[in-house]
Amino acid sequence: MPPAKLIPKPIPNLKQVADAFFNLPLWHLAFRACFLLASISSVFAIVTWLGILNNWWRFSEPALTPTLWHLHEMLFGFAATVAIGFTLTAVQTWTGLASIKGRPLALFMLLWLIARLVFWFNHSALVIPAIVVQMLWWVAAIWVFARLLIQAQNRRNYLLIAVFTLMAVLNLSILLADISGNTALALHLGRSMVLMFTLLMAIIAGRVIPFFTERGIGSIVMLPTPKTDQALLWVSATSIALFITGHFMSLPVSPAVLFIASGGLHLYRLVRWYHSAIFTLPLLWSLHGAYLFLALGLLATGVSFIAPVISLSAALHLITIGAIGLMILSMMSRVSLGHTGRPLTPKPLMSMAFVLLATAALVRAILPGLGAPVLSWQLSSLLWLLALLIFLLCYCPVLLAPRKQY
Repeated sequence: MPPAKLIPKPIPNLKQVADAFFNLPLWHLAFRACFLLASISSVFAIVTWLGILNNWWRFSEPALTPTLWHLHEMLFGFAATVAIGFTLTAVQTWTGLASIKGRPLALFMLLWLIARLVFWFNHSALVIPAIVVQMLWWVAAIWVFARLLIQAQNRRNYLLIAVFTLMAVLNLSILLADISGNTALALHLGRSMVLMFTLLMAIIAGRVIPFFTERGIGSIVMLPTPKTDQALLWVSATSIALFITGHFMSLPVSPAVLFIASGGLHLYRLVRWYHSAIFTLPLLWSLHGAYLFLALGLLATGVSFIAPVISLSAALHLITIGAIGLMILSMMSRVSLGHTGRPLTPKPLMSMAFVLLATAALVRAILPGLGAPVLSWQLSSLLWLLALLIFLLCYCPVLLAPRKQY
């Protein structure tokens, strides 16, 4: 009997390889790539920042000052990327229309990746191309989001188009101010960007936290508070506008009162949403905890204008680490499970990540006032790193795997 002939498998051509790549689960919805890559980016950014703080390395011919580089990569390379990933996913639910995925999503994230790599080198010869690519990414994100909302006439979310557009303008302004030597203005605009995130959280968290709490506990009904919601939006927007213009002119009124009022309104919301059962569900207590940091951070920001009890930097880090960071970590955990068809039960290790991030916020806000600023920078950075590494350990398999089918 003649030996069986081995028939070689056909070698896939370039088109087949490309099709297979763009059909990977990573490109199925925007949250997958944005959450995963932004989290990895934040790890690299914090490691780089730790190296700068400890003089392990430094930028050669830096385009951005180190502090502004740190601010830019954490606010835009990480936080804004996650926010865009969430909204480009949620817009499908809001409009009933398909959002960006597959090849367009991969190209969209390629823009983001190029910007991150070039900014990571932070070289003066590369800064203009980096700015151009960063702004192209913003234009693409806002165009995709706005097109779907307008096509579906989803007027309820038109405000988010304006918020993201202002964020993009702030991004460009921060970069141009710093590379032109006006670091003080760049830092002020960076702080303004932190406050823009509080407005975004007032809108998004004001919807999702009561909804998730109601669904998670099951035995309660969250009554809407339209007057409080409207008041909070107006107070938040006005306080941010006053804060921004305060750098250019003396104001007849300080934004301090409005920041305190905003923090108070957030606390009022939080009290209305409270139920003791939230402490049995990590995806709820972490969200409520992040919102508490938002309220406390705004109260502290207002106080920093009036009394030397806390510095503005420390107050804003309550917001950046405690509110923005913890809410992002909690939302990424929930969205990654829910949109991949998995039960809303995170691994126990994620509870540790939530606690680590909350501790990082307290360390960064409190220790400088006790005479240990350097320790606060080092320790909060390490705690952030541990929290994000835990997230990546728990959620890389989820974000890279196909949706569960039951």
